[in-house]
Amino acid sequence: MRNVLGRPLEECGRDPVTGFTRSGSCEVTPEDAGVHGVCAVMTQEFLTHEFSVGNDLLTPRPSWGFPGLRPGDRWCVVAVRWLQAQHDGHAAPVVLASTHEQVLEVVPLDLLRRYAVDVPDDLSGL
Repeated sequence: MRNVLGRPLEECGRDPVTGFTRSGSCEVTPEDAGVHGVCAVMTQEFLTHEFSVGNDLLTPRPSWGFPGLRPGDRWCVVAVRWLQAQHDGHAAPVVLASTHEQVLEVVPLDLLRRYAVDVPDDLSGL
């Protein structure tokens, strides 16, 4: 699996465990019609926006093994949902190294880069 940068897909998060397949990675499989491929870092603004459009990421659902999300959690979100939040002015930061390449069919790389929070391998420019 590759990320949007053309490199191997890195893990998104294990606390809580994310991913359509709950592997910790935003892997996109044929069963994942929603393309849960954007590794997003939750913000209160994004969570509130998602709740307002009917995507409740806040409420724990123990029967689904879903703890409910808090600001700072990393979560694999549906590409069109992230794009909708961006259009509405509430996009969450994105970890490019952990965002699946299939997301590029929905969201342009230059837009994702504007919200990137990855730490570069070469820190000399910081």
